[in-house]
Amino acid sequence: MKKTERPPRRRDPVDGVLLLDKPQGISSNAALQRARNALGAAKAGHTGTLDPMATGLLPLAFGESTKFSQALLDADKGYEATVKLGMTTTTGDAEGEVVASQDVVFSAEQIIAAAMAFVGEMEQLPPMYSALKHAGKPLYAYAREGIDIERKRRRIVIYSLDCEPTAPDVFVMRVRCSKGTYIRTLAEDIGACLGCGAHLTALRRTSIGAFSIENAVSLDAVEAESIESARAMLQPIDCLIGELPCLPLDAAQARQLCHGQTVALEHRVAGSYRVYQSARFLGLGEVDEGGVLSSRRLVVTA
Repeated sequence: MKKTERPPRRRDPVDGVLLLDKPQGISSNAALQRARNALGAAKAGHTGTLDPMATGLLPLAFGESTKFSQALLDADKGYEATVKLGMTTTTGDAEGEVVASQDVVFSAEQIIAAAMAFVGEMEQLPPMYSALKHAGKPLYAYAREGIDIERKRRRIVIYSLDCEPTAPDVFVMRVRCSKGTYIRTLAEDIGACLGCGAHLTALRRTSIGAFSIENAVSLDAVEAESIESARAMLQPIDCLIGELPCLPLDAAQARQLCHGQTVALEHRVAGSYRVYQSARFLGLGEVDEGGVLSSRRLVVTA
């Protein structure tokens, strides 16, 4: 029997940002590819991964918006995590094997005090079960082979931490932290501080920079829509650098910038800007101390 050929998948230049509420049990890349298929997009990338166990906010960048995704990689993050005291695991979460257990005999006040001691600036040791690379290979690959790689501590900041004990050996913490913070490691460190060990049983990312989980859409909702309706869920490209001031240019100045030339401006403070010509977003620009604008990253328009 002759095999029926499937029609090629539709792949169009699609620009914008999808604020996805990643479901539990799939990798960030798997979520990205499913969303990309639903949108029929030619080019896509994510703005930082979530573990398969974790759920929550995963902004996905499509087309020209991928040029500006670094802004979210550098942004502060918010998480809600459930921590179980009295058990440590190989991975620091519920997916690992239990390696030690101990009775928990602490009051709610003692648990809260231990957690609050971690608010502020500190150095944190990245876990072996992470996507950080050593010699081109992710650390988790070494960990699965039983190999421990020496890691350098990273300076992070816990801006706020709200701790709510929900059982004698369980608490929920809501954390706002700097980039590069591992919530699994934070949970383990709190458990070590109490002397009983701990691991994560649930993790949900609730915010990245100015973006909130409240504005995210589920993967099922995206896949249930037609391609056109799914694309209508996208945020504009410039939302990724929305915290930067806006710099409008006239037609002649915009033409200069888009042709790789600098633009002399008056009365502009040095710094980074979102650059526009009328309502059209041109990209990211930088004004130097002399008031001269140069392009850092421009969008390509048809």
